[in-house]
Amino acid sequence: MTTASSLAKALRSEWLLDPDVTFINHGSFGATPRAVLVEQDRWRARMERHPTGFMTYELPVALRAAATRLAEFVGAADRDLVFVENATVGCNAVLNTFQLEVGDEILVTDHCYPAIRKAAEHVAHRTGARVVEASMPIPLGDCGDIATPIGSRCGSRTRLAILDHVTSPTAVVCPIRDLTSLCRASGAAVLIDGAHAPGMLALDIPSIGADWYVGNCHKWLMAPKGSGFLWTSPARQSDTHPLVISHGYRQGFTAEFDWTGTRDPSAWLAVPAAIDFHRQLGGPALQARNSALAREAANLLLQRWRSERATSDALTGSMAAVRLPDKGAATAHRALELRRLLFDQHRIEVAIQLFGGALWARISAQAYNELSDYERLAQVFASEAPA
Repeated sequence: MTTASSLAKALRSEWLLDPDVTFINHGSFGATPRAVLVEQDRWRARMERHPTGFMTYELPVALRAAATRLAEFVGAADRDLVFVENATVGCNAVLNTFQLEVGDEILVTDHCYPAIRKAAEHVAHRTGARVVEASMPIPLGDCGDIATPIGSRCGSRTRLAILDHVTSPTAVVCPIRDLTSLCRASGAAVLIDGAHAPGMLALDIPSIGADWYVGNCHKWLMAPKGSGFLWTSPARQSDTHPLVISHGYRQGFTAEFDWTGTRDPSAWLAVPAAIDFHRQLGGPALQARNSALAREAANLLLQRWRSERATSDALTGSMAAVRLPDKGAATAHRALELRRLLFDQHRIEVAIQLFGGALWARISAQAYNELSDYERLAQVFASEAPA
């Protein structure tokens, strides 16, 4: 009988990952399977055989076909979804075309991805608006621990709320439909940063009720780097524009985003192959398996380190954050130092995050991982942190 451990070992060969490294950081940049990379290379070769013909005649059709497959995967209509390089680009496109005035507020949380927080601050500085932060102290036990602070900071001046579907530093799976409804009830437009959601969680984006939803395909969907998307509700499409204005301007939402100049579209065109690979590994069953492993691994570290988790099992997807039993100063420098030491001395790749005045190990669980991967991390800190 095939065990979960032996299956993970067998599957690891589907990726190019270094066999000598314990890789429990899929959440940062993902890892693209060999089969998907082959498909990306096929599209590149096709493009280079006849660049002019490909860009002019083939690409528009192929790009919309790939967008249709992705839209189906996230429960959306293809006319409402466009490709972008990553979730940060998608958020910037929304922020740079959303109309703000002096005194308006942009609501974020203290778990917001730093790049998105900085983009919001840049736009606020330029327009005279301001960024307001809702604090969600961890550990977070249930949905109320998230909704209450957001509700208390969303008011009559809130024009735009930026909400995370899965928080990056703390791996919290947020009750996104409830949060969206809460903010919309106050009159705010809602932008969802769903960088980690596609491939980790089952998605039906229109049912969330947001105005915009951005996601990455290169993380949990395992597409090539540089493949993200922006979904925009029909009511917002005429006022949403790409960061680069080109030939498609005022010709419709998809026309504007599909062509902003010459670039390599192979990552986007390989997204259907990533969807196929995800489904071959079980689709919903893979998501459930990864979430179960992340919870089991987090509880193992919790017990070994006599520490705390950032969230309960109820708010955990395929990642989890556990506070490190490190006696050093909780600084960004120390986080980077520990990450390097873990890799250089123990060949373990894991995200070490600074949040709330403490250092956290943010672990990821993908098909190629097994519980022994996290046992290795637990043992490193069993007596004391790396020197």
